[in-house]
Amino acid sequence: MTLTQRHAPEMLDLIRANIGPIPDDFDLPLPPTGLSVEEERDVRKQELAAAFRVFGKLGFSEGVAGHITARDPEFPDTFWVNPFGMSFHQIKVSDLVRVDHEGNLLHGKRPVNRAALCIHAEVHKARPDAVAAAHAHSLHGKAFSALGIPLAPLTQDACAFFEDQGLYADYRGVVSDSDEGRRIGEALGSSKAVILKNHGLLTVGQSVAAAAWWFITMERSCQAQLLAMAAGTPHEIDRETAEQVRTQIGGPLAGWFQFRPLWDQIIASSPDLFG
Repeated sequence: MTLTQRHAPEMLDLIRANIGPIPDDFDLPLPPTGLSVEEERDVRKQELAAAFRVFGKLGFSEGVAGHITARDPEFPDTFWVNPFGMSFHQIKVSDLVRVDHEGNLLHGKRPVNRAALCIHAEVHKARPDAVAAAHAHSLHGKAFSALGIPLAPLTQDACAFFEDQGLYADYRGVVSDSDEGRRIGEALGSSKAVILKNHGLLTVGQSVAAAAWWFITMERSCQAQLLAMAAGTPHEIDRETAEQVRTQIGGPLAGWFQFRPLWDQIIASSPDLFG
């Protein structure tokens, strides 16, 4: 795909921010457009399975905790998710299961994590614009969430979340009812991410790839802020600059594109992924 297609302006801004002026005929991958419902479902499921493999490689798994969901394009009140108790490292496209917001299993045979249902069903209800949501018990996300503060614009990467994150400060144990999921959705608001105090991180995106990337880069930004705070007194990036950087690297297409190298790596190393 070329930069003459519909996402070209945002992509051009992203590329210029990273490498400067580019020729008009520069060629880069872009999200596919004009897909049928079946083709779009395949894309979302493939990105979902790949995201689990990437999360596994990055060490985001914690026993049976953690889930990424993708809204079904034909039946938007249902979503695809990982089966309960299956290793992120081993999930294939054929392993994914589909449930509705009431927890009825519509595709697949393995059960779904109750917390995944309670959180993600409510997040998908609250954010009809979001195709995907990602939550895992990653180490630095957990540690940072215990502080009960938002991620600060200390680094370029953290600016993607400048005034684009929520904070849920009412932890009540393992999420097992839809009311807490609804409160998490309210705390998320219109943002791309929410910090769940004493719990971890949750991100959403207009593609599975974007939701996964926002989680990955937020986890790393949490790690960077923890290191900076341990070393001394961090200096925040000024508001005007933080807003500018967020515009450059914090959009839906930027999230999709930033995940692309990880997609290429996991596709090359996991020939069974689409099985």
